[in-house]
Amino acid sequence: MGVETISGIEIFARTQRSHPLDPLSAAEIAVAVTTVKAAASTPEVRDGMRFVEVALLEPEKNVVALADAYFFRPFQPSLLPGNRNAPIIATKLPPRRAKLVVYNRQTNETSIWIVEFSEVHADSDTRGGHHRGGKLVSSEVVPDVQPAMDAMEFVECEATVKSHPPFIEAMRKRGIDDMDLVTVDPWCAGYYSDADAPSRRIAKPLVFCRTESDNPIENGYARPVEGIHIIVDMQKNTVIEFEDRKLVPLPPSDHLRNYTSGETRGGVDRTDVRPLVINQPQGPSFHVNGYLVEWQKWNFRIGFTPKEGLVLHSVAYVDGNRGRRPIAHRLSFVEMVVPYGDPNEPHYRKNAFDAGEDGLGKNANSLKKGCDCLGVIKYFDAHFTNFTGGVETIENAVCLHEEDHGILWKHRDWRTGLAEVRRSRRLTVSFICTIANYEYGFYWHFYQDGKIEAEVKLTGILSVGALMPGEQRKYGTTIAPSLYAPVHQHFFVTRMDMAVDCKPNEAYNQVVEVNVNAECAGPNNMHNNAFYAEEKLLKSELQAMRDCHPSSARHWIVRNTRTVNRTGQPTGYKLIPGSNCLPLALPEAKFLRRAGFLKHNLWVTSYKNDEMYPGGEFPNQNPRINEGLATWVKQDRSLEETNIVLWYVFGVTHVPRLEDWPVMPVEHIGFMLKIVFLSYIAPDNITTLNNGTHIVLVILQPDGFFDCSPAIDVPLGSEVHTKNGWINY
Repeated sequence: MGVETISGIEIFARTQRSHPLDPLSAAEIAVAVTTVKAAASTPEVRDGMRFVEVALLEPEKNVVALADAYFFRPFQPSLLPGNRNAPIIATKLPPRRAKLVVYNRQTNETSIWIVEFSEVHADSDTRGGHHRGGKLVSSEVVPDVQPAMDAMEFVECEATVKSHPPFIEAMRKRGIDDMDLVTVDPWCAGYYSDADAPSRRIAKPLVFCRTESDNPIENGYARPVEGIHIIVDMQKNTVIEFEDRKLVPLPPSDHLRNYTSGETRGGVDRTDVRPLVINQPQGPSFHVNGYLVEWQKWNFRIGFTPKEGLVLHSVAYVDGNRGRRPIAHRLSFVEMVVPYGDPNEPHYRKNAFDAGEDGLGKNANSLKKGCDCLGVIKYFDAHFTNFTGGVETIENAVCLHEEDHGILWKHRDWRTGLAEVRRSRRLTVSFICTIANYEYGFYWHFYQDGKIEAEVKLTGILSVGALMPGEQRKYGTTIAPSLYAPVHQHFFVTRMDMAVDCKPNEAYNQVVEVNVNAECAGPNNMHNNAFYAEEKLLKSELQAMRDCHPSSARHWIVRNTRTVNRTGQPTGYKLIPGSNCLPLALPEAKFLRRAGFLKHNLWVTSYKNDEMYPGGEFPNQNPRINEGLATWVKQDRSLEETNIVLWYVFGVTHVPRLEDWPVMPVEHIGFMLKIVFLSYIAPDNITTLNNGTHIVLVILQPDGFFDCSPAIDVPLGSEVHTKNGWINY
């Protein structure tokens, strides 16, 4: 292996074909599955293996730093891990590894396997290739858990229910003889009593009925079947409990139930909508090399996991002579919970944990140009294993494109009449997943002024219930004859492994809370107009369990304790949310056993590599109370100068409207990270969180991170032009 020297440091030529953070290729997944199957103790064990999740086992941060600095040109000495005693010389990167979650259908056991790749080569589109094999590193049975459900299980569950004679008879009582009209949505059981213990793998399905068996575009969720209680053993594919408890007539056929175009839904489309086309004749401003994205002064890596979907790694901003300045090691959506507010059967059991019970990534859509995304687009595919171990690819799972975003900044000098204005654009990375009736779009927006915005777009079809003729339901909205939608909430949890101005192996971040207070009447407030921002250092994990407080403009800032801006203040990024909410269920609600992390809007922990999911790795049928984040913070680790992980919980309370039927217009929620410019009165350090309107926006915003506005150098005439036609990337 050749050697080259840069600035007196020996750099060994790269032989690895993949960056340590690249998602697993199709070839690597196939190798991992083959290795695990070969390690089965008996043919019976091998035949019973079902592959719930196969994902990259992400390396430690110092490995990533070495890869970025040494092996991926151009050489970046600022990324080298801190080591004052001696230079770090690496001859090669450690082998890549995969983590597999395997459910055994014969034994009802869940196990975790680690496989190391000796060498895996794939062709250019990563759908083929050859390999030399994998090595089993470890395997471990995890007791008393059930892993996420799989799409294959959903198909089997539906067939099992529809062939169950008592169910067929119950549908006949409701006037349905054709089982092709019936659809069955398996829902995870949650945990309400010992009957839901993970000793059995169970589902409690919801049932719906269409009006036309040969109409594939009919809204399959418009006619819920109420009054039938079903529990299915998913391991054995048998109905273990069935009861026709109450005969509720099916809602009548509703002429407004469908949402397809024009006459197919019994309506007429608008005729006054002219084409709106985005054209970038010189191509996009971003550059992509594998999974590395560079856009103006931003750079980061794209990852993708079956559970989280889109993951962003190594987020940094190139700031003139200060070079590449890290902001975050890893950003992702790690869980979402949707509790319903109707105490009636079956709606009180609707408390989906869509990441942990189903997988956001495994349910990702294949995106299409001209609809899900517009403009000059770069797509990324995602590779998964199916339940039996075969490799599947979701083409166009992640979309990368630029968007016009109005005015970036403007000022007109009234004395001279001269005006300066700049147009804003943002880089957007996104994916969309479908979980049963709802669609969720997850977006990360990067701005020219250093902001990072996380946004979720909610759409899809309401989860509805049937009413008796003339009945009204207190806990929901009647949206059609004999049809209502329960009030509910959507909660999302974002995990942000921060690294504000921290080089590899540095842990120099802390968090402060800022509240804006009115000055007391007296000599310091003679005109009764004074108010000021007051900071408080969050010194430990228990102190950092915080809630939004819009009346004091409460926010939080992550600051670097060793780096200052030109005013001498610590550099930082602040967290700015929009409106938010907390669970409206009483503290004794059963779903909160598994979702203790919903009790606060902000949690802060000291980084630990196995603390990834706020409800624990296996929330499905989890009998344990407050497993995960609510338990980890009981260690009360110091946050005064460490690797900071922010867990931001944001949500919206959805009181359905008639206008949300038959398909819900997009609702936006999210947050923002923003650069910190200001120097406050108190000397401590913090991240900012604001509250807004019905829309929840979460923003990571630089706060004192730069010496002036980083958007001041955006050139005149850099706006996005709209013309006829558009270019594919």
